[in-house]
Formats: sequence, C-alpha cells, structure tokens
Amino acid sequence: AASGLQGRRGRRYRRSPPRGPLSSKEREELLANTDLFVFDCDGVIWRGDSLIDGVKETLEFLRRLGKTLVFVTNNSTRSRKQYAAKFRKLGLDWVREENIFASSFAAAAYLSSLGFDKKVYVVGEDGILEELEAANIRHVGGPEDAGKVVDLAGEGGGKIVPDPEIGAVVVGFDRHLNYHKLQYATKCLREVPGCRFVATNRDAVTHLTADDEWAGGGSMVAALAASSQREPVLVGKPSQFMTEFLAREYSVAPDRMCMVGDRLDTDILFGQAGGMRTLLVLSGVTSEATLRAPKNRVFPDHYAASLASLGSE
Repeated sequence: AASGLQGRRGRRYRRSPPRGPLSSKEREELLANTDLFVFDCDGVIWRGDSLIDGVKETLEFLRRLGKTLVFVTNNSTRSRKQYAAKFRKLGLDWVREENIFASSFAAAAYLSSLGFDKKVYVVGEDGILEELEAANIRHVGGPEDAGKVVDLAGEGGGKIVPDPEIGAVVVGFDRHLNYHKLQYATKCLREVPGCRFVATNRDAVTHLTADDEWAGGGSMVAALAASSQREPVLVGKPSQFMTEFLAREYSVAPDRMCMVGDRLDTDILFGQAGGMRTLLVLSGVTSEATLRAPKNRVFPDHYAASLASLGSE
C-alpha cells in the first residue's frame, strides 16, 4: 500500500455495519455533536455535472444550524478556483475557494510544507498545474505532453533524458495519459537523485458521467508504481494530511467533525483514521450490499440513502 502522511490515530473504527439506515434519533445526535461537516463531492454532492436530489436543501439546512461546511475531493483535475466555478454553476454560489480542498491543492500544499524549490513533473491535468502555480512551484509535463509519442525507431531509440532539476513527480487523474508521460515519470523516479513520488489519490474508479464508472486516478498511480518500483506518498484521502490541515485551519477537533462520503476505502477510512464521525451515503459507488458484504472490513458510524437524509425533518 502507498505510504500516507500520518495524523491523529482514530478512535472510531467499527467491527460491524450499522443495523439500519440513519434514524431520526441518530440524526439528531449527529447534528448535535458535529461542528464541521466534511463532504466528498463526486457521488455525494453531484454525479457528473448533475446535482444529486435534496443536496441543495440539506446544505442550506446545515448552514442555518451554523455548521461549518467544507468539501474534500480526491479528484485532481480541477483547482479550487475551478471547483468553486462548478459549485456556482450548480446553484451553490455561497461555496468559496477556501471551503474546497481538492487533492490537487493537497499535493501543492504538501510540497510547500517541505520547502520544495525544484521542478515538478506532472502526470495529470490542469487542476494540479494551477495549484502548483498558486504555490509558486515550477512544473513541466501535464497537458503539454498529451500529444507526445515515443518513437522507438527514431534516432537514439526514443531515449528520454529527464530534466535534472526535477525534484518530484506528482501523479493524478489524467485523461490524456500516454507512454511518453509514463516513461518520463519513470525515468525521473529511477534516475534523478532524491526525486519524490506524490500521488493525489488511489481511487480505482471515478464518476466522469452520471450513469457510469470510469477508471480512476489510482490506475495511473498503479502503472507508475509498477514501472518505477516505488510507492508514492499519498496526499488525498485516506491520508491524514488533510485532517491535520482542516484541524489547524478551522480550530475544530476531529471528534467534532463528520466525514460524509460514498466510498468506504477512501472517505470513510479517511474519517475513521482521523477520529471523525462518519456517514456513508449510497448515492455514489457503494451499495448497501457492498457495505454488508462478508469481505468488507470498513464500517461507517451511520449510512443513509443520500445526503438528503441528513436534512430531512
């Protein structure tokens, strides 16, 4: 497994699934004991470019109660600025950039925390580039390498020589992944001394459209981990880097936070590892059958059909 950034050790692991969906009493207790709600986006707030039914009303209800609402997503294709624009497009125009914590931002924040002053080679999309630029971190690769082809029959046999100034490879979801990017990143990790390997997430699948699942960023990370024979530092969920960041940013203890997500292995595990309460919604990738499957070992404190259950009277 990828190494993660260790944070507070959780105290909320369960050995079995909840008996049933979130009850009225459990809902009241959850609301009373939570100051800050942490929401995943894909499968919780929206699917593709469609807002999930009841989400807008539920978020407004929580705001009226005075709850702090933040959004933490493993999707690295957008920057916080781009995500804020999507929220506005979906009618949630009160969401600001500072309320959004994408894995693209986490990658830049992690490197900044190290005092990083070299170049980054990016296997990913514009979201990572924008966040690196906002952090004044130089970068190469990304979309500009989308059309490059390795010519093994050409002069030099297509040999790639990496820039010696590269100090990190950051890998995220990339719809334009190609062999050049994989080989360049592999050479950086194998041949450039001290080159860091950073993954935004290891999600197996993602929701690019409302009605289908697509290969996720984890498939890109897995390819590079195999070719480089190295494991990355993971900055997205379930790594605890963002838990520590949120605790400092909002001065809220993790046991007064609740993670709301649709994935057991990222969202729920992320919340549990940080000591948060957890609510699984079945509007994304996880079904009740998956939750109760004998092979599952990750159990949330509560589960509900969708986020609307949290706001229903």
